[in-house]
Amino acid sequence: MSAETPTTIERAVPESALPSGLPVGGGPVIDVTRLRVALARLSRRLRRHEVLGLTPTQLAALATVEQSGPMRLGDLAAAEGIAPSTLTRLVTALEDSGFVQRCADPSDARASTLAITPQGHQALERIRSESNLVLAQSLRNLTPAQRSALAAALPVLEQLGSA
Repeated sequence: MSAETPTTIERAVPESALPSGLPVGGGPVIDVTRLRVALARLSRRLRRHEVLGLTPTQLAALATVEQSGPMRLGDLAAAEGIAPSTLTRLVTALEDSGFVQRCADPSDARASTLAITPQGHQALERIRSESNLVLAQSLRNLTPAQRSALAAALPVLEQLGSA
């Protein structure tokens, strides 16, 4: 099986027909199903708390506004891959919670930009702190060898996340 085959198979064949382990660049076989499930479960566990009533979509949009600085609504919709009607509801909820504010766009009087408020920064910090605490508590349950393996895998996981 060539290095290109997994990508072709993943797009053309239902997931149930995929092999769970795929050779990657001549290295060891990686059980992609187990990896995907483990990452999804960890992600859900870290998002499980509904701090401040934010949905995962609202949280992602708020983090994008924080990272990007004031941005046009259309740019936020494109960055988050959401439809304009969904964006309107999302932004209204974030505004009503006091996490963002709309401002006139200095380059176009017909448009507005979205900026995070101090309350929005505080909400993100609280959520990050709580997620870090949950993860740190889980790491305490691992053996030293497991923690070492995870530390060694961290650069690879970061690379997968940015690909």
